[in-house]
Amino acid sequence: MHIGLVTPAAPRSRAGNRATATRWAALLRRLGHRVSVRERWRAGDAGFDLLLALHAWRSAESIEAFAQHYPDRALVLALTGTDIYRFQHTHPEVTAASIERADALIGLHNQVSQAIPERFHSILHTVHQSALPLPPSYRGRPKRRFNVCVVGHLRAEKDSLLSARAARQLPATSRIVVTQAGKAHDADWAESARGEAGTNRRYHWLGEVSQAATRALYARSHIMVISSVMEGGANVVSEACVAHLPVLASDIPGNTGLLGLDYPGLFPVGDAKALAQLMTRAETNVDFYQRLHNHCRALAPQFTPAQEQAALQRVIHAVSA
Repeated sequence: MHIGLVTPAAPRSRAGNRATATRWAALLRRLGHRVSVRERWRAGDAGFDLLLALHAWRSAESIEAFAQHYPDRALVLALTGTDIYRFQHTHPEVTAASIERADALIGLHNQVSQAIPERFHSILHTVHQSALPLPPSYRGRPKRRFNVCVVGHLRAEKDSLLSARAARQLPATSRIVVTQAGKAHDADWAESARGEAGTNRRYHWLGEVSQAATRALYARSHIMVISSVMEGGANVVSEACVAHLPVLASDIPGNTGLLGLDYPGLFPVGDAKALAQLMTRAETNVDFYQRLHNHCRALAPQFTPAQEQAALQRVIHAVSA
């Protein structure tokens, strides 16, 4: 089967949508499919047997055009966090039209069904994003300080500087240092991150780094913070679990849909004080830290490439039957 995979992210972008598209293309090719990745679908791309589009709103034109040109060909839509938790409400006509045209929907965490109309539950499939283990050659975590990492583009949806603000509320005796990796969404975010790094001795911003550098950051970190206001099912959760790196996460469906409603490392959205308290507890309470570590490590088998590939294969089979 020739699959057209549409992502709104540019080819060399490190955005999550592009990373997902690149990984899915590789997994689908291993299943024997021919996959072409595009930023948008055009009428000249006539050879696709199936269109798999990431993002209901940003890929809406491609979805509409493909559905009109080839109403008998399968269309699969992967719902992102902004689709589910923003554009579904701010741009309901566009988002709903994309969802209505889909033969199958993909959600990236276990609670997506709670956020979309019930009539679409029968075509919703959950695909957990995968990650690879850290190589044995990576150095272990240092003991002189307690390293907290934050990974992802700096933007409002991520509440990206919450960890830095929380670090300001730590006791003077704390050994915690927050290291953030990710490209700033715009000049204002870059200025804010540089300003924070210049005045907050516990905070460092690396900017955009390579995948290898990100994995090295995981290896020397003791815990990861995911402070997002909305998430569709962040791949950094998968990466942390597979790296056996405990997580502190905002209490939103995109996080609890991966970590579980009973995960002990949750904090209220935007609450720097609560996050600071959890960071301190993880640093000073060995039993609590071990609970987080064991929970995340137990989830790791759900986030293997084999599991993700099998889930994608089930989606393709469902729309091809």
